Amino acid sequence: MNKLELDRRAFLLGAGASLSASLLAKPAFAKLRNQDAVFASGFKSPDGNFGLALLSEDGELIQSYPLPARGHGIAANQNSNWAIIFARRPENFALAFDPKTHLKPVLFSTPADRHFYGHGAFSTDGRLLYASENDFENGVGKIGIYDAHSNFVRIGEFNSAGIGPHEIIMMPGGKTLCVANGGIKTHPQFPRTKLNLDSMRSSIVFIDAYSGSVIEVHQLPDNWSLLSLRHMATDQKGIVWIGGQYEGSAFDQAPLVAKVSMRTSLQFIDLPSKHNVCFKNYIGSVTINDKEGLVALSSPKGGQVLILDSQSGNVVKSHFTSGVCGLSPSQKSFIASSERGRFGNRNHDVNWDNHIGRLQ
Repeated sequence: MNKLELDRRAFLLGAGASLSASLLAKPAFAKLRNQDAVFASGFKSPDGNFGLALLSEDGELIQSYPLPARGHGIAANQNSNWAIIFARRPENFALAFDPKTHLKPVLFSTPADRHFYGHGAFSTDGRLLYASENDFENGVGKIGIYDAHSNFVRIGEFNSAGIGPHEIIMMPGGKTLCVANGGIKTHPQFPRTKLNLDSMRSSIVFIDAYSGSVIEVHQLPDNWSLLSLRHMATDQKGIVWIGGQYEGSAFDQAPLVAKVSMRTSLQFIDLPSKHNVCFKNYIGSVTINDKEGLVALSSPKGGQVLILDSQSGNVVKSHFTSGVCGLSPSQKSFIASSERGRFGNRNHDVNWDNHIGRLQ
């Protein structure tokens, strides 16, 4: 084990101790229990350090604690007390925390020949955690499986049936995983370099959550091979909405929004050009408010949040906030966060990461 790894592990142990103490603090704990909704997001502070914050629906900071590096996606489960923040690739740590009780947080990691891609999903009962991972020596995507009842020990893996799996969601019914294979090959020796743009091919894959068997593969057509499908959300009827990131020319207007369900073909949404161009070929987050029948998509590059009717796909509303990306359903519509510090109706002196997780 090298010194860097030793230093990182020491930091993780210290972060775990401080997190455990902070979650046990009575004022914060009581405040969390009294909230109708609690949201979580990773952030970067002005001193360059990283952390995770818990916030109320109006953007009030309730609790925060350190992370060893940049956090990314959040996974939560209503039948389990645990929630997870995953590291952004090519890091390999994740933090399991419990905002409801006094359970000690758990820090865990991938095997040495894997790293997280920043997202995951729980089984319906909360026992298993599925995480998108990179088998970087073989250049293929994996879905790591972790036991939430045993300190998140890794107990197995599935093939993702593609390269660069990013967001994973559990479909209604709890039997099927939906995986967005972004199609881009990476390696931790070249952390942010995209190694296969000349041959990349993205796909949406439905996988049996129990056996790992591939049920359906929905691959992009040849003419949009440079479109990377990355972020998703599903409604209660099993319709998956997808946001893409285009790796081709900035002058192309790629079809960035699509939807799919099992036994139906991938369908691009024909957005008005004035809205599509404002995404600047990059969608960073997708979420659904089932109660209101709305889909929201954001672009930090374009500073746009676009809200669609989930039945017709028609534009309901759009608004602009510099650096906006994080999205989550709220009581009336959606809550959003910005890389410039805006969270809901409040400004904070941090840079929010790309995603918001709703914990309760």
